[in-house]
Amino acid sequence: MPKLSDRVGTFTDSVIRRMTRISDEYGAINLSQGFPDFDPPKEILDTLAKVAYEGPHQYSVTYGAENFREALAKKQGRAIGRTIDPDKEIVVTCGGTESMMCAVMTICNPGDKIIVFSPFYENYGADAILSGAEPIYVPLVPPEYNFDLSLIEDGFRQGAKGIIVCNPSNPCGKVFTREELMGIGQLALQYDAFVITDEVYEHMVYAPNHHVCMASLPGMYEHTITCNSLSKTYSITGWRLGYLIGPEEVVEGAKKVHDFLTVGAPAPLQEAAVVGLNFPQSYYDGLLDLYTRKRSRFLDGLDKIGLKHNIPEGTYFVMVDIQDFLNLPQFAGYSDLEFCEWMIREIGVAAVPGSSFFREPVNNLIRLHFARSEETIDEAIRRLSRMAELLK
Repeated sequence: MPKLSDRVGTFTDSVIRRMTRISDEYGAINLSQGFPDFDPPKEILDTLAKVAYEGPHQYSVTYGAENFREALAKKQGRAIGRTIDPDKEIVVTCGGTESMMCAVMTICNPGDKIIVFSPFYENYGADAILSGAEPIYVPLVPPEYNFDLSLIEDGFRQGAKGIIVCNPSNPCGKVFTREELMGIGQLALQYDAFVITDEVYEHMVYAPNHHVCMASLPGMYEHTITCNSLSKTYSITGWRLGYLIGPEEVVEGAKKVHDFLTVGAPAPLQEAAVVGLNFPQSYYDGLLDLYTRKRSRFLDGLDKIGLKHNIPEGTYFVMVDIQDFLNLPQFAGYSDLEFCEWMIREIGVAAVPGSSFFREPVNNLIRLHFARSEETIDEAIRRLSRMAELLK
């Protein structure tokens, strides 16, 4: 057999998705891969049922159906604080994953550098590698996940073409403040670089924190590529509907990359999802209330059984510290991955090892999520309490 490309040997398959497969094998409660176990809004499902018979079922415009782009422009224009041209400033993609890949490939040549915070959603490293770019990692330091702005400037001094900012941040739940974003943005302007933002959890930001779009800051629209998805906001992760918003010149390039990556996002699903993009503000207020309650229920449960964790400012992810377990004799020499595999087999709860998110040698954290029904959350806490008994 001929030799495969060098690039496929430089990264692994998705650890997140791997944990889901193992979880399914053992019938565990899947708190690893972040998707809900409850239905999308009824209005969207009702529209999908209608679309199933009425269509469209053929290709839409490759960069997104017109009514879908118009609804996106209206919704996200309010968030960014400007009028967005649905024809020239939006590309509809196959999920947020493609929008990020499309953004990186649009701005980076092979050999270019791009700054990535660590911990990071695992796709970002692969995005850089597949684009031929070299990531420069800047640590978000637990437990507060603060960062040193001078390290970002060092990255730009090395010639970084841009920086990826996930806000709110997966996996750690950090919400970047306006001041932090202003600092990053000023450096991007100073060094004439891009900021690629991943804002898929924009509607899951818990009080007193607030979500600020990087593209809304003074002078930043021309330097920002906003990547987003409908997956989390409308509980339709399997529909694979994402999008990219940016200045016209960037979007013209991104349209070409997108066209030859996937041609286009599913036409019938775009049609069905338009109703969601037109939801009133009350829907998003209700969504935040829902996840605020889920967060409280899950964190209270972790507290009652004595598991150490951070308090996420946004997203539906929690980082749990397992160092006390790794200090026990029965787990001597365990990696966080091995511990997560043990949890699935013996406890019946699936988590993601933190080492899959960190560039630094972090082995004491695991990621859990609470995008689950109350009944599932309560059962997960009951199972995790068996694990906590080991510490007594």
